[in-house]
Amino acid sequence: MPTAARPNPPGPVDPLVALADRCVQCGLCLPACPTYSVSRIEAESPRGRIALVRAWALDTIEPTLAGETHLEQCLGCRSCEAVCPAGVQYGALLVQARARQRERRPAGWRQRAIEWLTARPGLLRRGLGAYRVTFRWLPRRWRPLPPPPTPPSVRATTRSVRPQVAIFVGCAASAYEVQVRDALARCCDALGFEVCEPAGQTCCGSLHAHAGNVEEAARLAQRNREAFAGVETVLTLASGCHEAVAQALAPGANVVDAIAFLAERLVDQRPPIDGCIREERVALHLPCTQRNVVRSVPALRRLLSAIPGLQVIELTDGHGCCGASGSQMLTDPQRAAMFREPLLQQLAASGATQLLSANLGCRLHFAQGTAVPVRHPVELVAERLAQASPQAAAAGA
Repeated sequence: MPTAARPNPPGPVDPLVALADRCVQCGLCLPACPTYSVSRIEAESPRGRIALVRAWALDTIEPTLAGETHLEQCLGCRSCEAVCPAGVQYGALLVQARARQRERRPAGWRQRAIEWLTARPGLLRRGLGAYRVTFRWLPRRWRPLPPPPTPPSVRATTRSVRPQVAIFVGCAASAYEVQVRDALARCCDALGFEVCEPAGQTCCGSLHAHAGNVEEAARLAQRNREAFAGVETVLTLASGCHEAVAQALAPGANVVDAIAFLAERLVDQRPPIDGCIREERVALHLPCTQRNVVRSVPALRRLLSAIPGLQVIELTDGHGCCGASGSQMLTDPQRAAMFREPLLQQLAASGATQLLSANLGCRLHFAQGTAVPVRHPVELVAERLAQASPQAAAAGA
């Protein structure tokens, strides 16, 4: 007796479709999306972009220039992911969608140049050093970024048996965050930690992955994995780098946002940031990556609230997104400036003497639009710690 034919087993599910199928099209993400709030176009919303990439993956519609542009214009802020009741992993979906987009159409020359330079931090650092020296003579159109700061004088260090932590440096930060790393080292020194910068580390690869260049992102991740082999604790300063570094390193490595590291030891364990009270009003920008990915905002608020006399004004206009979006502030500066403008207006009205932001890209983008000093929160903490130390020593005497 012949047996009944068995149906063919279903083929493997496209991983991009699987990610897209988590979306229930409820629309709760729409109010959180900066691009949708500006355009009020469905295709400029997370829900619309998910529907587009799913349809492309299933070959139900052909990619068009308009559709590709909607995907490119996503800021990758992941505010939608933070409010999604279905747990859609929008960050992972965006990376995969842009990787396939890159197969369909190559990246522009500006994007390719940025990726090439950031993957070579040594060359980038030397180029930014020349940029700093020649900045004042360059035409305005050749000054897309503020000049890097002058490196601080080298501090004498001695090897000790104190606990050691490593700092992730990254690419552009090697030139732009020299003062921030020095501030972090001073904070760690006051807390009894020795700081090191492992050789061989490179760009975190976030910029490459978010532009669809997943192969280069994987190569950079491997280099960082090798550079930090054997290191137990790694501190990150840029919220935009944190997730990529945490995913790249070996499972035993403890990757910690430097802000959370300091908050735990300066506030939660109660050594006071004390001394003479200095009244000051500062503006605080909370980068999208810090709010939606690293989630170190509560730690930062605790850290700043422990500083006597400090009044903090949080910048929230325009969903709080400055529009820098990795390389988009360089590849599409006019659009990036549009998202930054509400925050600059709020900053101007705040009367703040300085602007704090925990992500390098955001700080560079802000510095191009305001004369108010733009700093990392760790710089302010180190400054106040230094002022408090003589007071604490006198009190102890």
